[in-house]
Amino acid sequence: MRKKLNQHLFVYLLILSLVITLGMYVKPLNNAAEADLSEAPQKLAVEATSAITTAAPGSDPIVSTVHLAIPSSTSNPTTASTPDIPIEQPPSTLPKKQIQAEKEQAIDEKPDTYEVTAFYLNVRTKPSAQSDIIKVVKQGTRLKVTAKTDNGWLELQGEGFVHGGYAEKIKGEVSVLSFSAASNRVPAIEINDAGAERERQSERIEEPEVEELNQPTSIVESDSGLTEAHIAKIFEGTALSGHNLEQAILEIEEEYGINAYFTIAVMKLESGNGKSWLAKKKNNLFGLNAIDGNKYNKAFSFKTKGDSVRKFGKLLSRNYVNKGLTTIEKVARKYCPANSRWSSLVKNIMKRDYNKL
Repeated sequence: MRKKLNQHLFVYLLILSLVITLGMYVKPLNNAAEADLSEAPQKLAVEATSAITTAAPGSDPIVSTVHLAIPSSTSNPTTASTPDIPIEQPPSTLPKKQIQAEKEQAIDEKPDTYEVTAFYLNVRTKPSAQSDIIKVVKQGTRLKVTAKTDNGWLELQGEGFVHGGYAEKIKGEVSVLSFSAASNRVPAIEINDAGAERERQSERIEEPEVEELNQPTSIVESDSGLTEAHIAKIFEGTALSGHNLEQAILEIEEEYGINAYFTIAVMKLESGNGKSWLAKKKNNLFGLNAIDGNKYNKAFSFKTKGDSVRKFGKLLSRNYVNKGLTTIEKVARKYCPANSRWSSLVKNIMKRDYNKL
């Protein structure tokens, strides 16, 4: 009976020790009382062991050798009352990267400035001479260009495209882009050439003033100043009207520099104002490859009359102008050697067309 009582007492003491131990983990100690309380569980464990050993001499050796491991308040970091100390993170490099990205983006987006070198230059909706004309700009107009296409056209800031062969990039401009003062960055510095003030005054593409048309000359590679409306008026009352030839004629003037007055005059002379057999059956307005003796069979055929105009511009640029035949008189000796009056006939037609406008 006494043995059982001792065993019960041991169990109770064991439970009490466990409760005290758990309390050490759950309830944090105050700094002032921590030193005193940390020894209490160990004393209780020793007293409990001594009491069991004394109360039951000669009892079960397992009971007399039981020891409770009570961790001290400093052995477990979870029981410490050390206040939280914020860990200082290294400074982020993100702002510098953002600044660099903004600088690169701003440099990429800054448009270049080009100056129109042709007397008149069409601004088109797409980078193609076959697209619609938005407006016409005159020589010396400064254009803001954001990109250059693979086929040599320049994309304008805002709207439209112009052919790169008729505008020249202005050199000598140096600038350091500015940023907002709130960002505490380096202040802006701008260095421009003597034309900077004029450039600022030409930020927009202005509509050209109405001026007199260029009078035709004997120079084949020159600007006519004609528009589609002018050419349509020249074609009035002829079989050449209504075939959308205006766009093709201005296209070869833009691409090859072939004067529109000259193209129209040769077209009228060789096709009989669009009534010849080659013009009607083969859409050949210039007698291209119409070799004497077999001209109807050898002459080129075209899908449209506009294609005939484009072929004429390409052949004239490559086989005549680029080889030094730059005047109507020089072209005549190779183009139509059988007709000694060919050059004078062409020039007369050009003069009459000019007087129509």
